[in-house]
Amino acid sequence: MDKLKWCSRLRDGIRVIPPNSEITRSYMELAKSTLKRASEVLEKKDFVWGPVMTYYADYYALYSFLQKIGIKCENHSCSIETAGFLLGGKGTTNVIENHMKNRVDAQYYLKTIPEDKLTKSLKEAKTLVSNYDEIVSNITQKDIDFFRTKLKRRLGAR
Repeated sequence: MDKLKWCSRLRDGIRVIPPNSEITRSYMELAKSTLKRASEVLEKKDFVWGPVMTYYADYYALYSFLQKIGIKCENHSCSIETAGFLLGGKGTTNVIENHMKNRVDAQYYLKTIPEDKLTKSLKEAKTLVSNYDEIVSNITQKDIDFFRTKLKRRLGAR
């Protein structure tokens, strides 16, 4: 079965809802503040919370985009899959998927990554957040309608 269709069948999966500018703004602000905290954590050489915060900065920015176009999804893997589908495929989500793996390893298995890789991840997260901020800031109603229609067609909804 198609992963997006599977995600739409989950209780906390993909839902097309009215776009919400306030939630969009709140998630983008949270992404930016989490990036700042991730930098502080890295300076303190905290190799458990660094990957966690780096991933969440990514995720909040991505979720800001989804809220901007009116997509709700409480399953992180499904949110990432949805953004990848809408924005051009698997290559658009490689960074966040790698950061999610690092977060899971650090948070649940206490497996950390070396400082240089964490520094690289933080730089990648800054770029990712900036890219989503630009998308969210410049998106038009026509773009929103396009993304919503594209997802509804994929899910088999009208």
